[in-house]
Amino acid sequence: MSAISDAHPEHIGTVRNALAHYHSGVQAAAKYLTDRRGSAGPLPVPLALPEADEAFTRFTDVTDLVLTRLDEELYLLDLMRSPGTRTTKAFASLTMVARAVDHIRRTGERVVFLTPTSGNKGSALRDAVARAYATGFASPDELRVVMVAPAASTSKLRGGPLSDDSALRGANPLALADVDTPAGVKDLAKEVVDAYADEPLAGTGFRCWYTLDLDNYRVADSVRAFAEAELLPLTADAPPRWHAHAVSSAYGLLGYHLGHQVLADGLYPKLAAPARHPGFFLVQQLATPDMVVSALGRDVPRYSQDPAAGVWRQSGDPAFPAVTDDPAEVLDPTFYTKNPVTSAAIDPLIGKHGGGGVVVSRRECLDRFDRVRDLASRAGVDIDPDPSRIREWSLIKMLTGILVGRERGLIAPGTEVVAHASGYYTDETLPPLPVEHTEPVRTAPELAKVLSAAVSA
Repeated sequence: MSAISDAHPEHIGTVRNALAHYHSGVQAAAKYLTDRRGSAGPLPVPLALPEADEAFTRFTDVTDLVLTRLDEELYLLDLMRSPGTRTTKAFASLTMVARAVDHIRRTGERVVFLTPTSGNKGSALRDAVARAYATGFASPDELRVVMVAPAASTSKLRGGPLSDDSALRGANPLALADVDTPAGVKDLAKEVVDAYADEPLAGTGFRCWYTLDLDNYRVADSVRAFAEAELLPLTADAPPRWHAHAVSSAYGLLGYHLGHQVLADGLYPKLAAPARHPGFFLVQQLATPDMVVSALGRDVPRYSQDPAAGVWRQSGDPAFPAVTDDPAEVLDPTFYTKNPVTSAAIDPLIGKHGGGGVVVSRRECLDRFDRVRDLASRAGVDIDPDPSRIREWSLIKMLTGILVGRERGLIAPGTEVVAHASGYYTDETLPPLPVEHTEPVRTAPELAKVLSAAVSA
């Protein structure tokens, strides 16, 4: 097995259509989880993917991975190659749609996804459904998606085929929720889906599938470990290595860990098992720093206001911004999860294998903006020179976090860092969704009406 080398001189290699390329490895990851979880989850759909036939391969043909060396100790794993999403969420969304289509074919039931999101997860699932329609993998009569996002994430919503066509828009609505906190959309969606968990929606034949099951994402993200094993093997004589990621709940790193377990246990013999497990380095923002706080075992430091400069400062902890415009700053509304339950899984991995974390501010990102743009350009990623046009900050946050980590000794010299590039777009690269194409909701009954209208359209 070998990846296709890229012509770019700094690219180590490209994996074309990773979900098809690593299909048997993803299947091994699905079986690993299934053997341990004891059930298929909220919807009786197996975690395993359908056969990697021509239709599946055509459907998933937007899941390329590219690994590039940026400097002597820094590598970029580009997970943003799907043109309809520009984020790593494409992998899990395509996987969920493929499993749903397999369920439809096996049972004759139809499937409607109900997905709460702060933006990227839902946009990626909508793009995957649209891709299923466009490639003939599924029809609107069989498969639909209802997305609910907080009003605070309006700037993150992306357009596409499901909103451009009025008929598809009615069958695949996007609800914009007026909620007290962004995470409130999860409560709304869960209340609605629980009402329909036991049987298909009355009179429609649609089974409702709630998407926020960690394993829906871990299975797909196992390809990250497979790509590393193929393109940059972690051998016994390799220097220390950490994987860096801008995180909200760290689903991507947990997916990597799952793939690593599959390799270490010899369940995917096409690739050699890594010699050891790398460390994890988490990057977050001040509004939602809980994973870094948990991993480091200490609280956010106290900030003091500097009225003359119009900023807040602290100098007691190098893992947190020295300067910020707001001690509760929201750099990107996509990162909206507070106190994620996944810290219980990540913390022991960092404790055992090394790593750490850093919280960055917008000022820190802007202070290093030119250096970040230069690093990204070495991987063929062009970051807009005007920060005001950027809508997705994951890539910039993550690279800034690595630079800050190196500057402050949080990442020791000699440590290799594999940076997971999980998202970047502007309104020019990924057009926004017109707000008139959304449905306003405040309560679970109102969201239920949106769902009922979608499956009846």
